[in-house]
Amino acid sequence: MNNKFSASSAQKIDVIDLGLCPYGKTWEIQKRLHADRLAGKISDTLILVEHPHVYTLGKNADARHLIASEEYLKNRGIEIFNVDRGGDITYHGPGQLVGYPIFNLKDHKESIAWYVNSVEELLIRMLAKFNIQSERIKGLTGIWVGDKKIAAIGMRVARWVTMHGFALNVSTDLSFYSGIIPCGIATKGVTRMCDLNPAVSIEEVKAAVVEEFIRQFMFIRGEK
Repeated sequence: MNNKFSASSAQKIDVIDLGLCPYGKTWEIQKRLHADRLAGKISDTLILVEHPHVYTLGKNADARHLIASEEYLKNRGIEIFNVDRGGDITYHGPGQLVGYPIFNLKDHKESIAWYVNSVEELLIRMLAKFNIQSERIKGLTGIWVGDKKIAAIGMRVARWVTMHGFALNVSTDLSFYSGIIPCGIATKGVTRMCDLNPAVSIEEVKAAVVEEFIRQFMFIRGEK
């Protein structure tokens, strides 16, 4: 299926901004929306959210990459979830914009590689709007500024409907990464947008992310 669309064939996207929402609750929302999208009850939907402090381990994660002690987790109020996305272990917390696209790829292109590449591309373009030059690194997931990761990506596609997504460090407290080996990569670091552009705000980033999703996937914005 070709991924180029005319205006008349563009799909509608609904955007749900959950604000600060616990990971467990958001995961339940994702699963419900995934079922609704699979059943054709809703349009493609993009969830935007910040989470309270949490470490999530993907289905192929190495438990040794969680290096925090029980005391560390308790003192810093960090939850842990084992989830069904791809990828290893990552951190979510306030100041980090997390996006969960619930898209039916049958309406776009039945290719997981194309979908992941599309999300990477729109994040790179979005960061450029804030004068942050980023890139992919061959063989590694996510979006990078030099040798530091600024956005993690972990997806799941079931019956061509997507869930999970990306986590973009905007003004994240990077000290919480000290409890893990992020994405299982010990030789690389992490960074955030506010260190590269101090004027950035998460509300501006949300708007720019939505704009790039509409552009990349040829969406028409719906109201939710």
